[in-house]
Amino acid sequence: MWKRLTGLLLALTLLVGLLALPAAAAETGEPVATVQALGILNGDQNGNLNLSGNVTRAQFCKMLVAASPYRDTVGGSGGYSLFTDVKSDHWAVEYIKTAVDNGWLLGYLDGSFHPDSSITLEEAATVSLRVLGYTNADLAGSYPAAQLSKFNALGLHAGFSTGQGQAMSRMDCAWLFYNLLATETKDGQIYGQTLGYTLDSTGHVDYGSLVTSETEGPFTVSGTVSLPFDRNSATVYRNGTLADWSQVANYDIYYYNTNLQTVWVYSNRITGTYTAATPSAVAPTSVTVAGNTYAIESSTAAHKLSSQGEYGIGDTVTLLLGMNGGVADVCDVSSAAGSYYGVVTSAEQQSIITSGGDAVVEQTLKVLCTDGVERTFTGSYAYDVGSVVRVDYGQKSVVERQGILALSGKVNSAGTALGNYTLSDQVEILDSSSSGSAVRIYPKRLAGATLERENVLFYHLDSQGKIDRLILRDATGDAEDYVLFTSVFDDVDEKVPSYQGLYTYLRAGQPQSYTSVDWMYHLQVGGGVIEYNKGQVDQMKNISSATLTSLSGAAATVGNRTYTVSDNVQVYVVSDSEYFQVPASSVEDTDRYTLTAWYDDLGYPAGGQIRLIVAREK
Repeated sequence: MWKRLTGLLLALTLLVGLLALPAAAAETGEPVATVQALGILNGDQNGNLNLSGNVTRAQFCKMLVAASPYRDTVGGSGGYSLFTDVKSDHWAVEYIKTAVDNGWLLGYLDGSFHPDSSITLEEAATVSLRVLGYTNADLAGSYPAAQLSKFNALGLHAGFSTGQGQAMSRMDCAWLFYNLLATETKDGQIYGQTLGYTLDSTGHVDYGSLVTSETEGPFTVSGTVSLPFDRNSATVYRNGTLADWSQVANYDIYYYNTNLQTVWVYSNRITGTYTAATPSAVAPTSVTVAGNTYAIESSTAAHKLSSQGEYGIGDTVTLLLGMNGGVADVCDVSSAAGSYYGVVTSAEQQSIITSGGDAVVEQTLKVLCTDGVERTFTGSYAYDVGSVVRVDYGQKSVVERQGILALSGKVNSAGTALGNYTLSDQVEILDSSSSGSAVRIYPKRLAGATLERENVLFYHLDSQGKIDRLILRDATGDAEDYVLFTSVFDDVDEKVPSYQGLYTYLRAGQPQSYTSVDWMYHLQVGGGVIEYNKGQVDQMKNISSATLTSLSGAAATVGNRTYTVSDNVQVYVVSDSEYFQVPASSVEDTDRYTLTAWYDDLGYPAGGQIRLIVAREK
């Protein structure tokens, strides 16, 4: 088993749920989530944290050990008796012994420990100071005033308001240990760092790196999911969405965190021809399948795809991808047979000479599938760019054209339904342009839009009658090729007569040019869109512009009208006729810049977004 969950990869998975707070701690915030991830605070058999319940002295000892260098070495039952009221078979005997041996918590003069008595604030304060290396000699005054004064001065009381003589609740202890790990020891070291934990910008134990280090996986579902804790108490996410066990299928990839009692499941699969291994097939670290390259994230997958494994170059395989998009496992195509739906984005013909000397025309297709992956297929096809196709994969991939399944209706404001149909939680959506380009979008992008029949090319229903695949045409405008024309030259030779146009433009910051012969597009410098037909420029036109009065994040205003700024907006600062691409956040100061924006006004149901912005210093 490989733990290939680096901090960078973990950061990238925040949006899909890996770092979502566990369900039981979601309402109480990061302190609870952090100490739960550390194993300091655990739920009951049903996963409940019971935060209002009081903490006993025995339970506090267990928490102390979990927040100490002994966290991985101490168990519960030790086989010997420490105190008159802590027998050898007591569940916390080893935790109590460790706390006593280290001088953190003491017994009573009569030889008892009172393991079931609630621990009070002053007791918890005293223990915390001892853990940090303080002794009574470091304190001014008598017990408990001296201990509580130092406790408060160190900030250990932050987050809770329990007073002297009152019992500590589980919520109080969550805050206490959260604070304790971020506090300097008597020697000037942050206690959490002495235990090997990474701190975040606030000085507390970093929740992200913590979940990373304590998460086990990847594993492949085969009949059942094997966990070291009760699956009935687990919180389950599938592809970043809260789910239940009925949604988990064979050949899904899963990870788990015991302390959080959380399971993350992924069902991303790639099927196609295995064409290359890097750096070599002997010990591959990445492979190319269906025209795309994927990093390998497990030793199991590396072996299967190596020259000593089950699959070799030229085989058709199914890659099972994990949480960071790497290959977690591999299986036979027949084991995970299914279908992709998508749009042909490129179709190139080539003649193949067979061994008998006959010429066979084949087509190499690039298909953007609804899961957002562009796959490559070669065969005896005759499809146009923009065609909607289904790819069935079993022993081999078969690409078939799909007929139009039109649909009309309004998408509700939550982006969860289209007309009379509910959208599946796992719905995959493509929007395509008349040029044949396509882009994956997400349901909320369509919220409130009314789609006509010509906007819906295809939809597919799952077993519950919900739309799980949706392919659109000109619904958002997101698939269009937006550019900033920086110079326009239309030339007319009346003697010939002939027409010629020379147009230079920026696309995603890159300068490009186009020369038209016997045609002029009558453009102006500014934002525009280029449309294509069979890969060739078919139309170039400007889009509408406006001077912005404000710009903040995803919203821009022109007077009393508000526009949505596209996620892929191109922003340029112009100085001495030179254009520099910059983030939108860097030009939000309208006192400094005059902002000209161009928005699509081409009639898309979910269009009207700002696609380009040019900033000029005032």
